[in-house]
Amino acid sequence: MSDGTTTTEAAQATTLRPGRSLVVAVDGPSGSGKSSVSKAAARALRLAYLDTGAMYRALTWYCLDRGIDLTDASAVENAAEALPLEQSTSPDEEFVRVDGVDVTAAIRDPRISENVSAVATTLGARTELIRRQREQIESHRGRMVVEGRDITTVVAPRAEVRLLLTASEEARLRRRGVQLGGTQSKEQLAQQVLERDAKDSTVVNFTRAADGVVTLDSSDLDFRQTVDAVLDIVHRVLEHEALDGGAQDGGVVQDRGV
Repeated sequence: MSDGTTTTEAAQATTLRPGRSLVVAVDGPSGSGKSSVSKAAARALRLAYLDTGAMYRALTWYCLDRGIDLTDASAVENAAEALPLEQSTSPDEEFVRVDGVDVTAAIRDPRISENVSAVATTLGARTELIRRQREQIESHRGRMVVEGRDITTVVAPRAEVRLLLTASEEARLRRRGVQLGGTQSKEQLAQQVLERDAKDSTVVNFTRAADGVVTLDSSDLDFRQTVDAVLDIVHRVLEHEALDGGAQDGGVVQDRGV
């Protein structure tokens, strides 16, 4: 899925709940379009954007660059705590730097994709990165689109809008292949998408919506249609909240139990 701004997005761009928190939490499996769709939604909603998957990839790059044994949970946890990470939180800019080195492109390398699950399933490392993710939400006063695998259930379980973006296996493999420019074989794509999902699902459930999470199946939707569907869900959820008297409006992240 492309992450270019659509005409519809530009027309719908608006500031919702000005001065109050608005966290849109998006979970989903590999190849579901989480990153490109979430980035476009953040742009349309005038919110900050956080790609939590990039954090796990950056940590994987850091470990491999320093020769850290990925099977050594203690070493990986220590690396997570020491990780000198800089990451953009604007939907209009993308950069990831580790210790001053620009790794924006490097963390998408197949070598990282093949090893990231070993890092992502290390519980101590997850704990540290989740702490950083919550810190980012707080630093933006709870106005952010956050996407990943455990955002709706662990990172921001009381986000104003919680969404599971999914798609069929066929659609996800096709999209990931396009994203990688046709450089990967079917076997490599299956390893990056399906095998990684299977490994990551041992520590977090991102294939089934928890209570209160809206499911959006984008299998038969193109990019623009998917973004429009996400924006529609955001508006409908907030309208429903308004009718209920805005019970979840806590103003700041700590009050909302994020």
